[in-house]
Amino acid sequence: MLKNKYIGDKAFYKTVLAIAVPIMIQNAISNFVGLLDNLMIGRVGTNALSGVAIANQLIFIYYLLVFGAAAGIGIFTAQYHGVGDTDGIRYTFRMKILANTLITIASVLILYIFGDTLISLFLEGEGTASDAAETLSIGRTYMNIMLIGLIPNAWTQSYASTLRETGETKVPMYASFAAVFINLIGNYILIYGHLGFPALGAAGAAYATIISRFIELVILMTYTGTHAQAHPFITGALKSMYIPGQLVHKFVIKALPLMINEGLWSGGMTILNQCYSYRSLSAVAAINIQNTLFNLMGVAFLTMGDAVGILVGQILGTGDMDKAKDHARKLTAFTVFCGLIFGLFMIGLSPFFPQLYNTSDEIRHMATQFIIIAGVLMPVNAYAHATYFIIRAGGRTGITMVFDSCFVWVISVPLAFFLSRYTDLDVTRMLIIIQSLEIIKCFIGGIMVKKGIWARNLIADA
Repeated sequence: MLKNKYIGDKAFYKTVLAIAVPIMIQNAISNFVGLLDNLMIGRVGTNALSGVAIANQLIFIYYLLVFGAAAGIGIFTAQYHGVGDTDGIRYTFRMKILANTLITIASVLILYIFGDTLISLFLEGEGTASDAAETLSIGRTYMNIMLIGLIPNAWTQSYASTLRETGETKVPMYASFAAVFINLIGNYILIYGHLGFPALGAAGAAYATIISRFIELVILMTYTGTHAQAHPFITGALKSMYIPGQLVHKFVIKALPLMINEGLWSGGMTILNQCYSYRSLSAVAAINIQNTLFNLMGVAFLTMGDAVGILVGQILGTGDMDKAKDHARKLTAFTVFCGLIFGLFMIGLSPFFPQLYNTSDEIRHMATQFIIIAGVLMPVNAYAHATYFIIRAGGRTGITMVFDSCFVWVISVPLAFFLSRYTDLDVTRMLIIIQSLEIIKCFIGGIMVKKGIWARNLIADA
């Protein structure tokens, strides 16, 4: 029956929600605090909002590089956990630490040296020279402070992802709760200057963020280190960085394409936003407003991607391919349902949310249009997101790279560049055209998942 094919029983959803809900709550709270953070900065002024948005767009590339490295290695972590291989999990944890540390060092150097040039790429659109200069100054100051926070972030992602992939989703959630609470309080004190502290504006938001990142790392390290019986992989994990050579090779082969994919994809998103800003500098602030709401409303389907990767990966580790395919199909249907529901919420909020920002009517109107577009396309994004994580769970990272980042750079970026430089289309119409390309990815991803080429046990010969 069609119902049995796409809808699971109570036990199925209980298992899914046990993994997804803690991650969902963690991400929802993080994004809600991010929303408040964004609103606090937005109250300072449009230039502050734009400067921070541009800096975060560039730092976003780093975050996804770290995410890609941890996720690529995490494919093995989930499968090792599925068969109870503690040594295998320990090796993947060490590999994450090494990879994320190297990525962080390289990213800090690049962003510090070339920060002015990179931020200036977003300031070529319509707007006054004084606004562009102030936006550049705010963005550069914010970025320099944020670079400090990349250091604890590298290890935080290594700990949190390993705990989640081995079934412990609540502790990373609690650590995130503590971090976002500290971040929120820090924002209130440092952005506006309360309790005797100076009003630092956007710089205050950056200081609050890096303090919260160090606290989150301390919590994760303390918990994992004091609960070695529940998480035996941590025993001796940091006394040595030894990883068997054949495993390093396997990890690199699977993780590197995923890391490159995340880097290229985020870089492509950055170029797309630069193309929008080329047409109008106001688009920077409007897109930031839209992204803030999208991150909050999209947390359900985005989190389901993590659940898909963890659940399907663990089943693949046991070798039960039929069960993995059945779960993948039902998880995809549930993910699209989440996208549909929250997309409708997003459309409903579109007239009201931009009014919370201290900015111009032009930017508010533009943001409302962008929010409606994102809401309409959220189910489409949800489907593409689910198929991506299914394919990735089986280690087909080369295919995911073609499906994801190559698509952006071969189709989306050239089209956006052409539309921004050689047509008179306004930003809203440009956004509709570019975002609608996600429909093509859905067809490609659907075909790949249906063929079942992703269903593989990676650790059988490890």
